[in-house]
Amino acid sequence: MATPRDPDPRAALRGALPDRYLTPDDIAEMFEVPLETVYQWRKKRTGPPGFRIGKHLRYDPADVRAYVDQRKHADATAA
Repeated sequence: MATPRDPDPRAALRGALPDRYLTPDDIAEMFEVPLETVYQWRKKRTGPPGFRIGKHLRYDPADVRAYVDQRKHADATAA
Protein backbone atom coordinates (compact mmCIF):
# COMPACT_ATOMS: atom_id res chain seq x y z
CA MET A 1 0.00 0.00 0.00
CA ALA A 2 1.28 3.49 -0.82
CA THR A 3 2.48 5.74 1.98
CA PRO A 4 2.57 9.55 1.90
CA ARG A 5 6.25 9.37 0.94
CA ASP A 6 5.53 6.69 -1.68
CA PRO A 7 3.00 8.15 -4.14
CA ASP A 8 0.21 5.98 -5.48
CA PRO A 9 1.45 4.49 -8.79
CA ARG A 10 -2.10 4.77 -10.15
CA ALA A 11 -1.48 8.53 -10.32
CA ALA A 12 0.15 7.83 -13.71
CA LEU A 13 -3.20 6.68 -15.00
CA ARG A 14 -4.89 9.83 -13.75
CA GLY A 15 -2.53 12.03 -15.77
CA ALA A 16 0.21 12.92 -13.28
CA LEU A 17 3.16 10.93 -14.58
CA PRO A 18 5.72 10.00 -11.93
CA ASP A 19 9.26 11.26 -12.37
CA ARG A 20 10.70 7.74 -12.38
CA TYR A 21 10.39 4.56 -14.37
CA LEU A 22 7.86 2.08 -13.03
CA THR A 23 8.68 -1.42 -11.78
CA PRO A 24 6.65 -4.58 -12.40
CA ASP A 25 5.39 -4.24 -8.81
CA ASP A 26 4.13 -0.73 -9.63
CA ILE A 27 2.31 -2.05 -12.71
CA ALA A 28 0.72 -4.88 -10.72
CA GLU A 29 -0.45 -2.44 -8.04
CA MET A 30 -1.61 0.11 -10.62
CA PHE A 31 -3.82 -2.40 -12.45
CA GLU A 32 -4.68 -4.38 -9.31
CA VAL A 33 -3.48 -7.66 -10.81
CA PRO A 34 -1.03 -10.28 -9.50
CA LEU A 35 2.64 -9.70 -10.30
CA GLU A 36 2.64 -12.94 -12.32
CA THR A 37 0.02 -11.40 -14.62
CA VAL A 38 2.40 -8.53 -15.41
CA TYR A 39 5.12 -11.03 -16.38
CA GLN A 40 2.63 -13.02 -18.49
CA TRP A 41 1.59 -9.83 -20.30
CA ARG A 42 5.24 -9.19 -21.12
CA LYS A 43 5.80 -12.76 -22.29
CA LYS A 44 2.69 -12.65 -24.50
CA ARG A 45 3.32 -9.03 -25.54
CA THR A 46 -0.19 -8.02 -24.52
CA GLY A 47 0.47 -5.51 -21.74
CA PRO A 48 2.22 -2.16 -21.58
CA PRO A 49 5.66 -2.20 -23.22
CA GLY A 50 8.59 -2.56 -20.86
CA PHE A 51 12.33 -2.47 -21.27
CA ARG A 52 15.38 -3.80 -19.46
CA ILE A 53 18.03 -1.85 -17.65
CA GLY A 54 20.55 -4.60 -17.06
CA LYS A 55 18.54 -7.36 -15.41
CA HIS A 56 15.80 -5.01 -14.20
CA LEU A 57 12.48 -4.60 -16.01
CA ARG A 58 11.12 -1.06 -16.14
CA TYR A 59 8.16 0.74 -17.69
CA ASP A 60 8.08 4.29 -18.99
CA PRO A 61 5.03 6.05 -17.49
CA ALA A 62 4.28 7.66 -20.88
CA ASP A 63 4.17 4.20 -22.51
CA VAL A 64 1.86 2.92 -19.77
CA ARG A 65 -0.42 5.92 -20.28
CA ALA A 66 -0.46 5.31 -24.06
CA TYR A 67 -1.29 1.63 -23.43
CA VAL A 68 -4.23 2.59 -21.19
CA ASP A 69 -5.50 5.11 -23.75
CA GLN A 70 -5.23 2.46 -26.48
CA ARG A 71 -7.15 -0.09 -24.39
CA LYS A 72 -9.86 2.44 -23.55
CA HIS A 73 -10.23 3.33 -27.22
CA ALA A 74 -10.35 -0.36 -28.25
CA ASP A 75 -13.01 -1.10 -25.64
CA ALA A 76 -15.06 1.93 -26.68
CA THR A 77 -15.07 0.91 -30.35
CA ALA A 78 -15.87 -2.72 -29.51
CA ALA A 79 -18.91 -1.78 -27.43
